Amino acid sequence: MHINREEINVVWFKRDLRLEDNEAIYNAFDSNKRTLFLYVLEPSLISDEHYDNRHWNFIKQSIEDLNDRLKKYNSKILTVETEVVTAFNQLATTYKINTVFSHQETGLLLTFNRDKEFKRYCRNNTIDWIENNNNGVLRGLLNREDWFEKWDNYMYASQIKINISANKLININEIEAIEKLFRTVNLETNKKTPFQKGGSKLAWRYADSFFKTRHEKYMSNISKPLLARESCSRLSPYIAWGNVSIRQIFQEAVNNTTDSNKKHISAFISRLRWQAHFIQKFEMEHSMENESINKGYLKLKKSISKKYQEAWKDGTTGFPIIDACMRCLKETGYINFRMRAMLVSFFTHILWQPWQHASQHLSQLFLDFEPGIHFPQLQMSAGETGINLLRIYNPIKNSLKHDEDATFIKKWVPELKELPTPFIHEPYLMTPLDQQFNNFELGIHYPKPIVDIKTARKNASDILWKLKKDKTVQEESYRILKRHTVSNKKSLFTKG
Repeated sequence: MHINREEINVVWFKRDLRLEDNEAIYNAFDSNKRTLFLYVLEPSLISDEHYDNRHWNFIKQSIEDLNDRLKKYNSKILTVETEVVTAFNQLATTYKINTVFSHQETGLLLTFNRDKEFKRYCRNNTIDWIENNNNGVLRGLLNREDWFEKWDNYMYASQIKINISANKLININEIEAIEKLFRTVNLETNKKTPFQKGGSKLAWRYADSFFKTRHEKYMSNISKPLLARESCSRLSPYIAWGNVSIRQIFQEAVNNTTDSNKKHISAFISRLRWQAHFIQKFEMEHSMENESINKGYLKLKKSISKKYQEAWKDGTTGFPIIDACMRCLKETGYINFRMRAMLVSFFTHILWQPWQHASQHLSQLFLDFEPGIHFPQLQMSAGETGINLLRIYNPIKNSLKHDEDATFIKKWVPELKELPTPFIHEPYLMTPLDQQFNNFELGIHYPKPIVDIKTARKNASDILWKLKKDKTVQEESYRILKRHTVSNKKSLFTKG
């Protein structure tokens, strides 16, 4: 029997690792009960094959950043490693939990099922659980008729102002006493890795430099694998893990728009809208995690080649731009959007492998892994939506156009860097004499191409264009358009 347990509120942090414009914190503070900040590192998620240590390190760095800022309020985030229901059961031995506040997560089926289990737990233990909408994404929508207006209104609305004070929070001494009941998380990480580091402080450093100068070549360099690293905002991991809200960045972009930079900043804002559009799409069609949104593509049968898949994963396909992108992604957690789409297109079209077999490998590598972006864009790049233009990327054309002097390839496929530039793009064009002259042997120093690209592209194109005319594909395309687009063709670019 528990006597005299204090009644408290809990803010359960998930993908909203920030103190500003955070509705869960605002709602928790809007009561006369003290609040505990909680992050649960769940073993079920750690072991899930969509995730990698790079994600957990980013989260730990984000929590470290939050704790630094909470010091002046004599508090911190209780960070424990266990499952969520177990964590709350343990907390209930010390406190009576009145209400849990969190945002509504558009996540994997695993987190959706966890949330359903937690909802049952709350109901059985007379705990209120209040979930707020996240970044303008709405649960329970049947269509998109007024979604863009609602999203725009949300983005232009005032940010949520939060007044933090020490008397509203469980203090650090109490949290350290609670920690003895748990397996706590060591927040130390190796800061000397090439990955972007987590936390709101760093997020704003990236945002400030982007809006100040880096945006100036945004549209010119957006497709270039090397230059995009500098000219793109690089805010995606901070948005994915909630170090900043979309609304904060949206409003910062609007406030930084001038006549001279309007082209670049407007293009950036449009991508914030597209980001929300895809997450909303996934929220409404959760089955996309495992199967094509367009059921007509379930007829598409592809033979599995472990050899092809391993070469793609290792960056040893014999196509330098593909291999450079994969090696760069593995090492740094980032490549630009065009190169991501090209990697998926190469895997699904040229190697003719199912997109599902690329999904977990890529999600592990993307530091900014966001389920609501990941699955819709995988399927779009794989050509399995029925509503998007079929794009079978030609890696050679992309290499010559976007890495003209092969600087990106030289950096990530250094075994080619001493070759003349044309051969760096296409080493397989070297004759035996060329190889001898350059002291280079194809198949020894660098792999021969694993497929004949012309044949593979034609095969994929023929099959997919034919399938577009299939009755089920067309019926499904109509259903998808009706569910996910606006009937009077209102533009994504309202107000922007």
